[in-house]
Amino acid sequence: MSTLSDLQPHDSARIIGFSSDCPPAYRRALLTRGLVPQSLITIERVAPLGDPMEINIRQTRLTLRRQEARHILVERL
Repeated sequence: MSTLSDLQPHDSARIIGFSSDCPPAYRRALLTRGLVPQSLITIERVAPLGDPMEINIRQTRLTLRRQEARHILVERL
């Protein structure tokens, strides 16, 4: 099992859940943004210094910090 922050550009994955140390308020914010379990995502690009990262989910591009992405558990495809 990996976290979203472990992925590199052009990697694809399926969201399987959230880490146990993910604060409830942050989990709700992620769910509101469409980052729900079973969603397919692709890493579009990562900033030169590694933060932030841009992801594609359901034809929508979102930007997340690596610190935030470490709470999202994924299964690589």
